[in-house]
Formats: sequence, structure tokens, C-alpha cells
Amino acid sequence: MDFFKIDPRLEERDRAICEKVAPRFAAVDAVTEYNQRKVLSQFIKHKVNAVHLGVSTGYGYDDPGRETLEKIMAGCMGAEDALIRHNFASGTHTLTVALFGLLRPGDKVLCLTGRPYDTITGVFGIDGKVDGSLADFGVEYNQIDLLPNGKPDLNNIRAELSWNKYRVAYIQRSRGYSLRPSLTVDDIRVLCDAVKAVSEDTIIMVDNCYGEFVEKQEPCDVGADLVAGSLIKNPGGGIAPTGGYIAGRHDLVEKCAARMTCPGVGREVGATLGLNRELYMGLFNAPHVVGEALKTAIYAAALFEDLGFAVTPRYDEKRGDIIECITLGTAEGLCAFCRGIQAGAPVDSFVRPEPWEMPGYDDPVIMAAGAFTLGASIELSADGPLRKPYAAWMQGALNFHSGKTGVLLAAQSMLEAGALKI
Repeated sequence: MDFFKIDPRLEERDRAICEKVAPRFAAVDAVTEYNQRKVLSQFIKHKVNAVHLGVSTGYGYDDPGRETLEKIMAGCMGAEDALIRHNFASGTHTLTVALFGLLRPGDKVLCLTGRPYDTITGVFGIDGKVDGSLADFGVEYNQIDLLPNGKPDLNNIRAELSWNKYRVAYIQRSRGYSLRPSLTVDDIRVLCDAVKAVSEDTIIMVDNCYGEFVEKQEPCDVGADLVAGSLIKNPGGGIAPTGGYIAGRHDLVEKCAARMTCPGVGREVGATLGLNRELYMGLFNAPHVVGEALKTAIYAAALFEDLGFAVTPRYDEKRGDIIECITLGTAEGLCAFCRGIQAGAPVDSFVRPEPWEMPGYDDPVIMAAGAFTLGASIELSADGPLRKPYAAWMQGALNFHSGKTGVLLAAQSMLEAGALKI
């Protein structure tokens, strides 16, 4: 059955690539099964029933579904406590609530992983963007640049923390728009040990976006005090329509809850408006969907490396998140790749992505995102800024077979645009 126009030479490579990546897929399946059992055990432990899937309105006092879901999320993240709410508008909003919950005027925050992702720079007040930022509230930001190999500079981190008192050590697990490797849980363990060895009272906070359920452990299992992420990425399982979560030490989660709503009320309010069912279903499905996204990323890495492009991580490397970075070399190649991904989307496949000045980014960005949930990067999507080396950051796929088709259509689009030669 020939539903799509894909060059026979690409189809032939597809068959070879599928054989090549089969051992890696088996490894992904093992982690998926472990994490699915972990999530299921939490649902059973907390006796989830129809009452938890109900509706609350107004203030949302004593919503059993909301309260139980937060206990389940804490257990899944290896944490003492958690907030999981549809009220968080994005991952950046969730991280902002956490940072403002932890930090006070005069405090210092040290980013251990170099310059953070574009949308969070305004929150810290980097580059003079201070209106309403942490800098505007008297919080000092510093960072330790990464080593040339993209790894954290442990020696400089230890030195800085031994010389200066920092309230928060901030770790960005994912690479953002950079070519550095994403952090694995083992990498985060080493960072946590380094911080606590010289500054025991410093709070270690991890931006866990794109990393949930990629490995058997989460950052809180290895020493992180607080993690945060988005529900339209991994832990929403492609079902949660919006929202975010914060998980970690109970006392820190309480501070974040006071910032989320207001002091003295905190987590006790927040109507769920009938969204409990989708948040429960999303979290339950998350390990499987993350596994499908990982398979799509592994396949894309193997295919595009075979086609002559630099990829990171390579198909057989250990992964810390679901993101695959493919360096396409030219603006034309980047745009053609994204248009092919869009053409393989179940929603808005007919739309032609164009670069635009997207709020929060320093360069024009092209985005392919034909998703059931607007902006959901657990669904197959790709984007990148129009700047050298013209790389696409691809992530997601609710199921591997549709994800693989999207990747093949991206290659086909580049072939037709003259940006790929076979």
C-alpha cells in the first residue's frame, strides 16, 4: 500500500535502518516496561477510582482527584511531594513558579549547565531583560559555562560554590538550542554529589523537561531537591491538554505552592474543571508514549547519519531526553526538513511552516508541529532557529510508525528541495 510519495531509495534505506536499530529498540522496551510498572504500581497503591476522575469548580477545595494525582506524581518522580496542575501554562511558567518559590531578594542562583534555554533567560533577567524577572527582584544570576565537550565543568562548579553562597543550583537536563549532550540521570547524580560536597544547603533544582521516563530513575532519585516539567511533553502522555508539575522535597514544594496561588492558601485551592481524567490518563500512558518517541529519535539518528548528516546523540548512544538534533547545514535544508515533518502530521499537514520572530527567541525560528494539542512536543515536532549550523531539534511521536513516516517525509522533502543527495 503506497499512501505516500517516498523515493524507493529512501524506502530501501528504511528497511536497512530498521534492522540496524532493533537492538536499541529492545533496550528502550525494557525501560518502558519498568516505568510502566512503576506508574501502574502508584495508581494501585493510591486506589485510583471513579471519584478521582470527577469535577471540581470554584475554589476546588478538597478535590480528591487533584490530591491523589499529586501523590502519584511524587511517587513516579522519586520525590516526597508534588504539584501537578493544569493551571501551569507552559514548562517555562512552571519553572518560573518554582524559581520564584525558592528564591528571595538577595539570593543567588548558579546555573551549572551554561546558558539556559532561550525562553528562561528572561525569567532570570539575563541580557538586561529585567522587567518582572528574578533580577528585578534582586536575585543574582551566575553560570558556569560547559566544557568544550559539552559536559558540566565540575572543578569550576565546586570552586564557585565553595567561594560564594548560592541558594539554588540550577540544572537544565535538556540541551535546548545547543549541540551539547543532554544530561543523563548519572550525569545529574555526579552534579548533585559535587554540589552537596561543598555546599550542603544549596537547593538543587532540575529543569526535567523532555527527560521524564527516558530512564528508570529520575533526578530526585539521585539527589536533586526539586524537579519541574511540562505536561504537554513527556509526563502528559499526549493526552494532557495543558499543565505542568513540580516535585521534590515537601518543604520546597510547599514554597512553590504558595507562589502558585498565594501565601496562606497554597495547594489547597485550584479547581480541576473536569481535567482530572485526562491528566490521569496522560500520566498512565506516559512511559509507553515516551518509549515511542525514543524509538522515533533513534530511527531518525540512524537514518540521517546514514544520509551523511551529523546527528546528536547517535543512534546507539545513551540518551537523557527524547530530543534528536540533526545538523542540516543550510537554511534551505532546515526549512525543507521541517516542512516534511509537518507534511507527515495528523493535524495541519497542509500547512507550510515559515520562519518567524517567535516571542522569547533571539533568532527567527521555524517550527513543524501538527499536533492534537497545540505546542505539544511529545507529539512529533521539529524546530530550529535560522542560525548556523542550521540544526533541527526533533522530538516526540505518539507512536513509532507514524513518527517514522514523518521522518521519511522530512528526508523526501529535503530530496525534492535539493538539500539531500542519495
